[in-house]
Amino acid sequence: MKLWIPFISFVWALLFGFGLATPPMSANELGSPAPDDAQVYIISPTEGDTLPETFKVKFGLSGMGIAPAGIDKQHTGHHHLLVDLAELPDLTKSLPATEQIRHFGGGQTETTLTLPPGKHKLQLLLGNYVHVPHDPPIISDPITVTVH
Repeated sequence: MKLWIPFISFVWALLFGFGLATPPMSANELGSPAPDDAQVYIISPTEGDTLPETFKVKFGLSGMGIAPAGIDKQHTGHHHLLVDLAELPDLTKSLPATEQIRHFGGGQTETTLTLPPGKHKLQLLLGNYVHVPHDPPIISDPITVTVH
């Protein structure tokens, strides 16, 4: 038993001494740089469309690639669909998963959405491997659609 204590102390010293076991970074330290020409946009529907309660939303991206959440690859990200948000979330932190901030961490490029009748605002925001928006944020212009 006495031999294990020096061994454990040695392992801890190695890990911390060489920086292998460092405390996790906060989300705002994990922002990924984005190319200047990167753009995200909604292919369909388009501004002002009148739609049934269930409809398809197709996502577009240029200047970057798609990678699932958890995959840290430069100049890639995955989509987040913002639905009826009054104001943007904190763009320096990991995006929460809510009914208004829908995550597509599998790398999906479209979804089927069901919304109640009325006017709705849709917007896309690209997030990196830990759901933090890029720097600068890659965000689409919002569109407004009417569901009947």
